[in-house]
Parts: sequence; structure tokens; C-alpha cells
Amino acid sequence: MSIIKLNPAFKDYLWGGTKLKENFGKKTDLDIVAESWELSVHPDGPSTVASGEYEGKTLPEYLDIVGKGVLGTKGNAFENFPILIKFIDAKGSLSIQVHPDNEYALRVEHEYGKTEMWYIMDCEPGAFLYYGVNKAITKEEFKERIENNTLLDVLKAVPVHKGDVFFIPSGTIHAIGAGIQICEIQQNSNSTYRVYDFGRVGKDGKPRELHIQKAIDVSNLNPMESDFKPCGPTTIQGDAKVTMMATCHEFTTYVVDVDGQTTWNVDDESFGSVIVLDGSLTISANGQSVQLDKGQTAFIDANTGETTITGKAQYIYARV
Repeated sequence: MSIIKLNPAFKDYLWGGTKLKENFGKKTDLDIVAESWELSVHPDGPSTVASGEYEGKTLPEYLDIVGKGVLGTKGNAFENFPILIKFIDAKGSLSIQVHPDNEYALRVEHEYGKTEMWYIMDCEPGAFLYYGVNKAITKEEFKERIENNTLLDVLKAVPVHKGDVFFIPSGTIHAIGAGIQICEIQQNSNSTYRVYDFGRVGKDGKPRELHIQKAIDVSNLNPMESDFKPCGPTTIQGDAKVTMMATCHEFTTYVVDVDGQTTWNVDDESFGSVIVLDGSLTISANGQSVQLDKGQTAFIDANTGETTITGKAQYIYARV
């Protein structure tokens, strides 16, 4: 069973900035890095193996070579690889958007839907994002407000702080605001319905496509309550403070602050992934060691067993 370090795929969407290069060590010729797809088998941007026997292979190629057993029993219960993990740097606001659920996405887009969570890695003073509606509205009102540019009036604007956690079920209207950097753990899907784009144009000088009818079909138009904090308890695990952030059918995530050593049992149910937010650490198991610095990611095969993480760092641990 292996631990593999990954290199991301990069996206230069027009709202992106340079903080992933400046603060998280991302190396690319792109001037703007809006997103780095850290753990991805998606054809729109697979990550690649960074070192070792499989260096240069894409993550899908690695999985094809070693076999789907490394996903674990829960991982293999999905038709496709279940999750996608990104860093996002929003220099500008993202479009107001919504993601479909599995039933709608499979029927219309021929891929799974998209439930996701965000961990706020950093943000500028006064930064905020949109999370659902601030009052119940009808589909008719939703359509009318899109058409007359008053949609923002009925969206819930939420101030953000470093360390906040947002769980975003499919159907939730949302948008990351300007000046926010997040780590996003999501279903392995790229189905996004853009509702409102602040009048911006793309690289071709034309307004970006909107998907209004699809958004009307899938959006939850009732307010949702959240304190935007991790859902689970904080426990001490060796020399680490471990807090469960979110859990759903596709993923469970933890934010971990380690100063010394801690261990994870990477069992036969699921692979594990480590995404370093700050500091540096070493992952060791079965005589193999991989070092990760801030902004780097590793994939740990299911059934690797007791896996030791040593260092002074903050990281996210994700599994099915």
C-alpha cells in the first residue's frame, strides 16, 4: 500500500488571483491561478503523481495500474471516484451559482451532482459570501429577480472568518465573495449552473453563459440555518487536535493541528488524503515516507494501516 504525493491541475478563471502562487507555493506559468485541483480524477483536470515509481502518471492512470482496491470498500461502492479537492483563490467574486443533485445531474448532465464543503483558509477584512436565500421565494419570483437583476436582494450574505466551515448541499444557491481563499472538498463533478455573473464577460469578450432554467429546476428556495462551524467534536489524537468539519455520503473531513506526532488508521474501507494548509509534515507507513509542505497534497491507499504524521502543521484529512 502506497502514499503518493500529487501535483494539481490549474484553472485560470477570470475571477482568480495570485495568492495560491504567492502563499501556497503553486508553480505554474499561468498568470492567474483561480483553482488548483489537488486531488482529482476528473477529465476536466486530473492531478498527477509528483514522485516515485509512478511519477508523471495522472491519478486516474495510477488507479488503473494499481487497481481500484486502493479506494477501499466504501470508495468502490461508487460508480466513479467519489470526491474532488481544490484550493480556490477568489480575487473577485464568483458567479451566483447552484449545483444539481445526483438524480437531476445524472439525467441531464450524465455525471453525478455536487454537494460540497468549504474551509476558509484566509480572507480579507470584510469579506463575505452568499449562502442560500434570506427568505422563502417561489420559482416565479426567482426567475423574475434573475431577469430584473434584483436576485442579490434575496440572497443571504454571510461574513467570513478564517477557520469557518460551510457545508453546501446540492441545490444551495451560493457564491464565494472577493478576497477569500478556501479549500473545497466536493463530489467528483463539474456541473455548475450559473445564475448571475455581475455583467462580466469572458476572454472572448462575450457574457458568460447562464443556465437559468436548469437553476430554477434544482434550486432550494427556502432559507437554511447554519452557524458555519465544524459539525463534529474536537478530540486529542496523539500530539494533534482533530476536529470533524463535515460528513456526508461521499466524504468525511477533519481539520487537524499537529505539533509532534499523530496517527491515522487508513483502513480497508477508504483511502485517505492529506492537504497541508500551513507548516510541513511527514507521512510514514510500511517503511515509506512522503514529506509535504504548505499547499501540498498526498493520497494514501486504502488498507495502508497505521499511518504516522509528524511535524508542525495544520492539514485537512479527508476520506469517504
